[in-house]
Amino acid sequence: MYRGDSPGARRGIRLPEAIALAALTAAAFAGFFAYPTYPNYDSLYSLLWGREILDGVLPSFDAYRAPTQHPLWVAISIPIAALGDGGDRVLLAICVLSFVALVAAMYELGRQAFGLLVGIVAALLLLSRLDFPFLAARGYIDIPYLAFVFWAAALEVARPRRGGAVWVLLTLAGLLRPEAWLLAGLYALRIVWGRPPGAWIRTGVIVAIAPVVWALSDWIVTGDPLYSLNYTTESAALLGRRQTIDELPGVTLRFLAELVKPPVLALGVGGLVLAWRMVRHRDRERLLVPAALLAWGLATFLLVSLRGFSVINRYLVVAAVALLLFAAFAAAGFTRLPAGHRARRPWALGALAIVLVGVVYTALNFSPAYIDRELALRESVRRDLAGLIGSPQVRAARDCGPLTVPNHKLIPDVRWLADAGADDVLARTVASPARGVAILVTGGTRFLKHPAYGPFDQDEDSARIQLPPPGFARAVVGRRFTAYVRC
Repeated sequence: MYRGDSPGARRGIRLPEAIALAALTAAAFAGFFAYPTYPNYDSLYSLLWGREILDGVLPSFDAYRAPTQHPLWVAISIPIAALGDGGDRVLLAICVLSFVALVAAMYELGRQAFGLLVGIVAALLLLSRLDFPFLAARGYIDIPYLAFVFWAAALEVARPRRGGAVWVLLTLAGLLRPEAWLLAGLYALRIVWGRPPGAWIRTGVIVAIAPVVWALSDWIVTGDPLYSLNYTTESAALLGRRQTIDELPGVTLRFLAELVKPPVLALGVGGLVLAWRMVRHRDRERLLVPAALLAWGLATFLLVSLRGFSVINRYLVVAAVALLLFAAFAAAGFTRLPAGHRARRPWALGALAIVLVGVVYTALNFSPAYIDRELALRESVRRDLAGLIGSPQVRAARDCGPLTVPNHKLIPDVRWLADAGADDVLARTVASPARGVAILVTGGTRFLKHPAYGPFDQDEDSARIQLPPPGFARAVVGRRFTAYVRC
């Protein structure tokens, strides 16, 4: 028989929880200062758009290979861009804090749904999946998005059909990623089913807030209210990130294994089966929310893939985090059985064996040197690029023409560091100015192939983008970049 805490029990934060939260926050910021990394491509563009808005011009959503805009992230970036050169680090700090909030949400959802120990194990599992803190360390919006979604789920489990704060969180999530629109719609059906038409209308208005804001911002800037949806599809085709229907099941399984690792994936599937079999009918209200998150995460990944959007593992993060919750149940759910239950001891021993397998797997596959190298690389790249752009030779040559880079990858970094507009930094895949500054990537074979900085990631990119234009002379040689100028 399943033993569960009474759903919706009210209580304040306890001292051990406060201490754990403070320790996690301190550790997160210790990493933040130890590795001074910078926002990724998409987040840097949001800062650039924020700076353009501050300058009184429309943001360049339609710039060459710019990412899809996310209205909430752009809005947050406006005051941060006003801080100047340090704004990018402030945006990254928000992502770090969002990761702390996500871990807290994972603990609370696990505690509310399955009990205290499951909540603790769920939080520890999330902390141990380094892909997620790594996303925070690179400024991806996926982390604040996940924090909104899983706090909404935790609040809903604590008090079903509560609306209010859950609606606020889902609306904020919908302003970061359009997949949340569907989640808001499903939640609306949960709330209004069987209620009078007035309730449907009021709830429909709330659901519509995020997509309407998104469409309005696209329409104001580009004249096309569906610009983001259409552009994302075209961009995925251009960047070669689509998959066929036959490939999607295998890709989905592979991406989940990448995010949570194979032993935890197996544990999560087992935990889902165990939870469904154990939970009595009257307790299934609490199981419904995490199970719905898993199903919705998988369904939206398949839907966006079939719609023609990019097929990348970050679009499975909701399903991956939900699986971690069920993996935690598989590992610690035996505590929900009554003392002396005949299945309690075998379950505990089996869970211990699987946990030991996971520890061995992690020890054999974990490479702290890789994490250290990748985070240190970003700081090193930014320092080298900033020195190059700030050199007297480059500053003088900028008066003669635009800055050019091999392709789109370095555009937001260069624009941010040079305080340059969309027409002042161009990619040599589409432009060949006769004068100005040409930046080449020269950091060695490995760096040339790095997915974030290397110049070649598409078959159609000509090797000429890595040659100095005719008449340009070498002016500044850095560790990873070289600048050629012509006036």
